[in-house]
Amino acid sequence: MPAHARGLVLERFRWIDGHADVWAVFRDPVTLAAVVRGLVEPFKDEGITAVCGVESRGFLLGGAAAVALGVGFIPVRKAEGLFPGDKLVRESSPDYRKLRHTLRLQRDSVASGDRVLLVDDWIETGSQAAAVKEMVIECGGGWAGCAVVVDQLDAEALRARVGPVRGLLSAKELPEGG
Repeated sequence: MPAHARGLVLERFRWIDGHADVWAVFRDPVTLAAVVRGLVEPFKDEGITAVCGVESRGFLLGGAAAVALGVGFIPVRKAEGLFPGDKLVRESSPDYRKLRHTLRLQRDSVASGDRVLLVDDWIETGSQAAAVKEMVIECGGGWAGCAVVVDQLDAEALRARVGPVRGLLSAKELPEGG
């Protein structure tokens, strides 16, 4: 299944003004279903009890992955927007654009003993994933790793920081143009 999903992503992937665009994956129902299946496949026997996703594409993919695994979804919001209740807050280390993001997680969304999987479209520096992992662990949850459409993490030290990372494809497999 991941090979099929990878091919569909590559068919729909494009560069626009030097920026990666994966939004076409969401528009096509066959591609979206294959991508979600491909993301959860490596983790289906890992005892996942919840899926989390960082706003915004992580909400879409993470919510769909949670449904596919038959578990709940934990939203991680960025700095802006209403998010009631007691929250943990972390500032990420700089991302690929040298930006830091303030991430928020509702404390009661992670139960002690949960095994949480982060789902997103892309991982490059792991800065947001590392911040989310810290918050999940502080809430008493366990960390299963990251399922992403595009894996661009380079250093093994970064991988060790965010746990297992399973990507449908690596950034090196993308067509030229970015």
